[in-house]
Amino acid sequence: MNEKLRVLVSVDLDGAKAQVKTQGHVTVQSIQGLYDVMKRADALVPGLALELDMTLAEVEPQAMEELRGCARSHHLPVQVDPLQRNYRFSILAPKIAAPKLVTLPVAAPVLAAA
Repeated sequence: MNEKLRVLVSVDLDGAKAQVKTQGHVTVQSIQGLYDVMKRADALVPGLALELDMTLAEVEPQAMEELRGCARSHHLPVQVDPLQRNYRFSILAPKIAAPKLVTLPVAAPVLAAA
C-alpha cells in the first residue's frame, strides 16, 4: 500500500467543472489536505462542479463516510471552510476500500514438559 497521497486537479473552465484525481492511501488525517485542494479548486471559479475521483485510491471507511457526509451537506468541515460555502461535488468511489486495521490477541507459547 502506498502511504503517499497524490492529487491531480484538472479544470475545464468552459464546462465549469474540475476533477480532483486522488491516488494513494486516504486516511482521516490525510483527508484534510484533500479538503484544502478541493477548496482551492473551487476558488478558481466559485460554484465549480467538482468530481472527486477516488477510483485509484485506498480509502479508509471512516474517511469515505466523512467525504460522503460532505457531499450530502454540500459543505466542507468548518475547520477547513469557516464560511461554509456551498460545494457541488460528486465522488467516484474506490474500487476497493482500505481494510480496517484489526488487532488480534497473541497467544502465549506453550512449553512442553521434558
